[in-house]
Amino acid sequence: MKKVLVTRKLLRSCEDKASKLFNSHFNSNDELYSQKKLIELSKGYDGILSSLTDKIDKNTIEKLPETIKIISNFAVGFGNIDIEAAKKRGIAVTNTPDVLTDATAEIAILLILGACRRANEGINWVKKENWKWSSDFLIGKQLTGSRLGILGMGRIGRAVAKIAKSFGMEIHYRNRSRLSPEIENGAKYHESIKSLFSVSDVLSICCPATKETKDIINKETLEYFPTGAIITNVARGDMIDDDAMVQALINRKIYAIGLDVYKGEPKINPEYLKQPTAFILPHLGSATKKTRTAMADLAIDNIDEFFRSGTCKNKVN
Repeated sequence: MKKVLVTRKLLRSCEDKASKLFNSHFNSNDELYSQKKLIELSKGYDGILSSLTDKIDKNTIEKLPETIKIISNFAVGFGNIDIEAAKKRGIAVTNTPDVLTDATAEIAILLILGACRRANEGINWVKKENWKWSSDFLIGKQLTGSRLGILGMGRIGRAVAKIAKSFGMEIHYRNRSRLSPEIENGAKYHESIKSLFSVSDVLSICCPATKETKDIINKETLEYFPTGAIITNVARGDMIDDDAMVQALINRKIYAIGLDVYKGEPKINPEYLKQPTAFILPHLGSATKKTRTAMADLAIDNIDEFFRSGTCKNKVN
């Protein structure tokens, strides 16, 4: 029976599944392993079921024991793993696509609604217990008839578009390549981010984290947006230059921001917390029992498939 190191605590049913398939080492205290401890614990193991919280960089991979043949990431992304370094070591890296699409799209819509309708300010007023209703109290922005720009029209982006259309939003998007008319379903394609941003009353960032998308929202590109636009992010925190964004909120170029991801998680740029129109969640995109179970089960299946066949359909390197 293959030995697998599971770096973070999984739901009980998923750990039971892993126990039946492998000789598994579980993280019962859900401790965040240091790179040094991860390397030490992996000795004598055949595979690692990792999480986005595990920073498996080139240095870590080079120090992993020769027995490690697969790293199965419990996430749709894999920016926490040096893919090329793993490939050079002959270590397969897999992810868990598809299963978290709907749950993440729901959070994207929550961010849009929360930012547009000033949810953070509303919650704070409730806590003060001294608010008074008036015709202009916490006036927000309505989704109906507004233009939603989607940066990255993959599975999640398309799911967001589908829900947003039901709110009466007009869909615009930028993607590495244009979708077929059937998949576009009426959405308008833009050849450049400048073109997309310029028509985005609301922007939903759904694209992968790459060298090209790092700080794609910055001092220069923020000027492309209509004054009073709203920006939301369910992708990765690396997409946004925080200092530039905070300044855009202060000078009201950007009306509000909705974040489920941000640089330095769980620590956040403290200036965001001073902005009343910042609606921020602690990376809840996939946080439903159904989705987290499906993600873990798929991560386990990836390891099982790899050891049975020598490859895996969700292999990313």
